[in-house]
Formats: sequence, C-alpha cells, structure tokens
Amino acid sequence: MVRGTYTIVVNLPEPETLTVGSLGRQELPPGYYAYTGSAFGPGGFKRVDRHHELAVGERETRHWHIDYLLGDTAARIETVARSPEAEIECAVAREIAETAAVVVEGFGAADCDCPAHLHHHADRDELVAAARGAHDRHG
Repeated sequence: MVRGTYTIVVNLPEPETLTVGSLGRQELPPGYYAYTGSAFGPGGFKRVDRHHELAVGERETRHWHIDYLLGDTAARIETVARSPEAEIECAVAREIAETAAVVVEGFGAADCDCPAHLHHHADRDELVAAARGAHDRHG
C-alpha cells in the first residue's frame, strides 16, 4: 500500500454555505480550492478514492472537513497531486497559501498549527501549478 501526501483541486461552481463540524458555518465563494491531506493512515492513498466516491454521491459518511465540501455541494474534483512516501502535508499547505485568494481558517488543520489546509483561488491553472510545484519542491 502506498502512503504519502496529496492535494486535491476542487471546482466549486457556485457560492456555498456549509456547516463543517466544529468549524461551524463556512461561507465559500465559487472558484477552485486546493485541499492538502495526509494519506499515512490505514489504506494510504485509498483515502483519495474515498474523496472521489463522496464527491460523486457513492458514499455518505463524513469523517473529515473536506467531506462536507465534497459531499454537500456541487463541488467536483478536478485533479490530484501526490507525493508518495513524503510526509509534507503542512509544508505543501503553507506554500499553496502564499498564492491563495482565500484561506479557509482552520479547515483541515485540526491536528496541526497551520492556519488551514484548504485554499481558494479564482484561477484553476494557477492553483494547480501551485499545488504541483509545492509537491515537487517538498516531495
């Protein structure tokens, strides 16, 4: 089983208001979001498959903050960057934050001291380039 760090880039076509666990109500503008997570737990990168299943309605259970965005909105996964066997989740998230228009405070960062692991950008290509570049530099 392969483990590592991943970033999924999600298209949110319209503004959404979500209630996300202990983070409460979140107002999200339309655009593209990069969510960086760890796949070092049981199953490794199968976690990314689970995110895809939730986004297309094949799964219902919410475990992580990202599940609320993927399962409760019209959001769709555009692409995934992966760094096998590299534990670089926080470094990648911090680098992506430098290019983000919006940092969704606390989102995905419950177990670290990062401001967030979910970042918004209006331009898909810039966000994808930032995510892939961060994985390349830190992986």
